[in-house]
Amino acid sequence: MLRFIYVIIMNVFRAPYIVPKMRKEAEHPERYTEEERYRLAKHVIRLMKLSGKVHTKAYGSENLPKEGGYIMYPNHQGKYDALGIIHTHKLPCSVVMDKAKSNSFLVKEFIDLLQGKRLEKDNVRQALTIINEVAKEVLAGRRYILFPEGGYENNATNKMTNFKAGSFKSAIKAKAPIVPVALIDSYKVFHGFSFKKVITQVHYLKPIYYEEYKNLKTNEIASMVQGRIQQILDAYAV
Repeated sequence: MLRFIYVIIMNVFRAPYIVPKMRKEAEHPERYTEEERYRLAKHVIRLMKLSGKVHTKAYGSENLPKEGGYIMYPNHQGKYDALGIIHTHKLPCSVVMDKAKSNSFLVKEFIDLLQGKRLEKDNVRQALTIINEVAKEVLAGRRYILFPEGGYENNATNKMTNFKAGSFKSAIKAKAPIVPVALIDSYKVFHGFSFKKVITQVHYLKPIYYEEYKNLKTNEIASMVQGRIQQILDAYAV
């Protein structure tokens, strides 16, 4: 958490320019393309990484589908997770986030800029709406990050909690590729009290196409995706 505060302080002189710019582009998607808004998001992340001494290495980018929409399902370790993926993901993507955590300073600006989705965890009707909206947009070619663990409160390690089966309903509705994403040491960025250089890893695994999972139940899909990510975590376990 100290690193997060440090990054904010080190970039506070940029805030009068960068925050209004993020809000302006978010409020006027008719004037700024998705590519332009994504480029701004990546620029802000790069500034945060430089001041926070954060380095992120990407592996398996060649596994990402070349065309069409898809949903990335990463393990969840902390506030940096989505930023690390966005930083290493060339094409524009967006994110589904817990609404309760989505309105803090800069987080709100990022979600709005990327036209992300705010999920109310305890509101079944609203969750169904989000599932349908994501499925519709993925069908139209958008790419999303969706964290199937649902939270990271107990994930300040390279271990996972069980994936929630309902997280995969959007992919099923869209008959879209599921891309497992393994995050390693991402929790170290904003966890603890060190200001030393941090190196995180983003591993894009081979996509699971609809033909492979269409006959599986949601809990079986969740287990499959989690198992593939676990193999990467085990390979890098100390």
